[in-house]
Amino acid sequence: MILNGPNLNLLGRREPEIYGQVSFETYFQSLKKAFPAIQLDYCQSNHEGVLIDTLQAADGAYDGVVINPGGYAHTSIALTDCIRAIGVPVVEVHITDISKREPYRQHSFTAEACKTCIMGKGLEGYALAVRELLGI
Repeated sequence: MILNGPNLNLLGRREPEIYGQVSFETYFQSLKKAFPAIQLDYCQSNHEGVLIDTLQAADGAYDGVVINPGGYAHTSIALTDCIRAIGVPVVEVHITDISKREPYRQHSFTAEACKTCIMGKGLEGYALAVRELLGI
């Protein structure tokens, strides 16, 4: 399961100098082609509760979750608790290197609960996260 948080539905249009010019839907098609033997599903929501519900539903239904919680990485104890509560491994992705961004973006609560956090690799970070979950 690939799970994107708030405003990531605007990729390709939102601050392209920071986040690039490719929509996630376009990138997701290339990600599926890169991993043809793996079932990849995608969900994006701007709502914290929907992200939590999706994570809970992923437990037992998926072998792993790649999450980009967007701004919730820096604020959501509820998402962090959910990641800790489920039995499926979760890898966090950030398109930019949050450690080099504004001070309020430099700490990720959700990353503390994840297997690892990949940041600053652009959209390719999602493929790296899938590889991490697959152990390749």
